[in-house]
Amino acid sequence: MMFERLRPLGDRVLVKRLEEQEKTPAGIIIPDAAKEKAQTGQIIAVGKGRKDKDGNAIAMDVSAGDVIYFGKYAGQEAGDYLIVREEEILGVVEK
Repeated sequence: MMFERLRPLGDRVLVKRLEEQEKTPAGIIIPDAAKEKAQTGQIIAVGKGRKDKDGNAIAMDVSAGDVIYFGKYAGQEAGDYLIVREEEILGVVEK
């Protein structure tokens, strides 16, 4: 399935995890078995946002292309991608 063509619903976003560095600052190479999953990613697609109790649309604070930081157990795995609710996003990485 092509997740890059997936349009998330509601307040969800489709995130492509960014690869972690292969070695420590001291130059020690980290084996694949010891690596943790990245907690940063780039937003590929954004849903239309959620609605309040009166049915009014609440705009999303993030947009496609933003680099975000999210919790370790956030979202739902979708192949190499992750589908995350906007409330699970901890912050946007400023450039």
